[in-house]
Amino acid sequence: MHDNVREQQSVRLGAAARRALCSGASASVCSALALSICSRIDEGSYAGGLNGPSQWLWGQAQAYTREASLRHTAVGYIVHHLTSVFWATSYELIFGEPDRRKTPLRRCADAAVSSAGAYVVDYYLTPPRFRPGFRKHLRTPSMYVVYGAFALGLAAASIVRDRNRRRNTQ
Repeated sequence: MHDNVREQQSVRLGAAARRALCSGASASVCSALALSICSRIDEGSYAGGLNGPSQWLWGQAQAYTREASLRHTAVGYIVHHLTSVFWATSYELIFGEPDRRKTPLRRCADAAVSSAGAYVVDYYLTPPRFRPGFRKHLRTPSMYVVYGAFALGLAAASIVRDRNRRRNTQ
């Protein structure tokens, strides 16, 4: 009996992880674009906000870098993308199961809840070195824009997937 439950959980996690590759990529791109634009508005640098997550490898002082570089911007985006897929996996496990009854508005609400949860964990439960580092470059309103864009990316991927599934079953 227990082996069957474990197997079902493993299958469910695998399916969520596969869906998260798409929804996480969508959320990563949407939030990275918002991050870059907000960083430009708040501090005059498109790359600054994207450099923040590079603190995982180079330390917190390096995350303040504003210039674009492979060392900071590329590494920052890679860390951002990987954590986006991580958060998307959580979203997919909790909310992402294919469901014909979920409306686009419901998908947006689910994604907003997931994004808010990610923000709380990222900035209140995670040790400073492993936070996204966005705050080093953004004001509070811009943080909301970035996490909102993340939610939009999650929701958009789910909505498209739902529509494709409906089309394929008709």
